Amino acid sequence: MKKIQQIIQTGLSITVLALMTACTTNVQNKAPVVERGFDTKQVDPPPVVEAVKPIVKVPDNTRGTYVVKRGDGLYRIALDHGQSYSDLVAWNDLKNPNDIKVGQVLRVAPPDAVQGAQTSSVAPNAGIEVKPLPVNTATNKMSPRGDKRPYSETNLAELQKTDVTVVASVAPTVPVIKSEAPAPAKVTESVAAETENVEWMWPADGKVLATFDDVKNKGFDIAGKLGQDVLSAGAGKVLYAGSGIRGYGNLVIIKHTSTLLSAYAHNKSILVKEGQNISRGQKIAEMGNSDSDTVKLHFEIRVQGKPVDPGRYLPAR
Repeated sequence: MKKIQQIIQTGLSITVLALMTACTTNVQNKAPVVERGFDTKQVDPPPVVEAVKPIVKVPDNTRGTYVVKRGDGLYRIALDHGQSYSDLVAWNDLKNPNDIKVGQVLRVAPPDAVQGAQTSSVAPNAGIEVKPLPVNTATNKMSPRGDKRPYSETNLAELQKTDVTVVASVAPTVPVIKSEAPAPAKVTESVAAETENVEWMWPADGKVLATFDDVKNKGFDIAGKLGQDVLSAGAGKVLYAGSGIRGYGNLVIIKHTSTLLSAYAHNKSILVKEGQNISRGQKIAEMGNSDSDTVKLHFEIRVQGKPVDPGRYLPAR
């Protein structure tokens, strides 16, 4: 009886041990559970490429004009552009020449000169060569294919032969524009020629106190005595005679060519009038110290309104 009980206990122990082993094996060999869901990683949006805007060149419509700045006067503007004060008044239809405003646009060249500088219209078909576009008849089908035929060697050969048949048609034409470079402007040459045509002389006797400096002095300062003769350095026409330009005192401006003028400043008195024709060496003023600390003649030569070195034009002495 005791043996039977021992056998039963031993069997139960083995069973329990087997069950415990099985449970342990299942836990260790259990497949891992991976929790899958939506990927929360933030995806960068594709870069935005901005369209490149074409650079549009604005046509130059400001040729022959000037924008008034603070401190400008009409006489000064006329001098800087080599024009007559009265012409600026007429070209801009100024009711009150003394009332010009900052930002106001003034015409400083004759209307005819500005129009002549604009590009002339191109006549139709001028300088245009018409060439037909090449047509590749080997690859381009010239007619539709809508029929259906049963397959046979004969039908296939016939279709292939028809595909390479050239059908008469009018090829589109594209105009090819031949650009012809305009003849270069000979402005510099014409200015130089006009300058050479003027026979220059010194406007006054005396020591040169100051020579030309593009920043500090726009001409020659010539010493002299009060009332000394001031002579025209070349033949021309009086463009201006007055005292309306600050810093110049009593001033005479003579226009010698369409691009060349001379100026005589700080005079005691002026002996000529605007519009008067002047010969070379003619007395035009008396030396003085108007708008100056000393008696002197300030003499300028300007080309197209821009001051240049008078030493390049006056004869040596």
